[in-house]
This record gives sequence, structure tokens and C-alpha cells, in this order.
Amino acid sequence: MFTIDDVHWLDDNGHVRPPLMLYLLLLFLARGWAILVMSLTIASDRAELVKLFYPEKVDFLTALAAGSGAVLAFFLVIAERRRKPQWCRSAFSSLRILLMALLGLEAALLFTRLSHSRFLFDWPMALDGLFLFWSALYLYRSRHLKVYVSDWPKHAEIAEK
Repeated sequence: MFTIDDVHWLDDNGHVRPPLMLYLLLLFLARGWAILVMSLTIASDRAELVKLFYPEKVDFLTALAAGSGAVLAFFLVIAERRRKPQWCRSAFSSLRILLMALLGLEAALLFTRLSHSRFLFDWPMALDGLFLFWSALYLYRSRHLKVYVSDWPKHAEIAEK
């Protein structure tokens, strides 16, 4: 599965680096959490930034709940980069399935938001749908992501540096 052309994916230790699109996908899935963190940095009025992106409080809370899976996936990526703890290995091997499930949840939430607006065209929802489509296509087709997920060995590494 790994070819000589894929050497540029390796880091200094010989492990496959995470794809940049994976980070963008995780940011898209956890955008509610990102907006929460950005709103905490504003000293004057923290609720205004949240209301700019999520006019309804229920939408924001739903985005936080749906984005918690993406935060978990981000912690799995961090654990893979450190190769510790070893018990995260089994959860990391199913990262693509977790991301596909999170995309399905986002699609269901998008459909719910569309039904509340009576399926009228809205640019933010259209861009969400487009990014959902491209993300699902990326998860299905990306060889870099497949190699990255299969790179963490199942046995414990004895030689630690």
C-alpha cells in the first residue's frame, strides 16, 4: 500500500505525517468548539460572536454536542503523533469510520436546519453541504489518510528514544 512516491509523507522518525485535509476536516466538524474558544478570547461581549454564527442557542449547543466527536478524533491524532498511550491504538485504527459517522451526523443536522428554513437557499448551508460532500469524498478516496491510519503498529514499540 505504501510506495516510494509517498516518501514525502514521512517525518524524521519514519512515521506518516497526518494529512493537512484531516486537520481542516476536524476543524470543520468541531467549528462550534472553535467558535466557543474564539468567543472566550473576546473580553467585551462574548455572546456576540456566538450569535453571529449561531443565532439560535439550540443550534450552538447542538454544534457543540456534534463537535465533541471531532475533539475526540483530534486527541487520537495527538496520541498517534506521540505513539502513547498504546490503548488508543484500537480507537485510532477506526478513525476513518468515526469521521464518516461524524459526517453523517453533520449531514443529518444540516438536513434539520434546511427543513426548519423550509428548504430555502442559504449560502452558509450550501457551503456546509458542499464541504460535507467533499469531505466524504476525501475520506473515501484519500490514500494518504489510509496509509496514515494504518501506520501506528499494533505491537508496543520497545525502542523508545
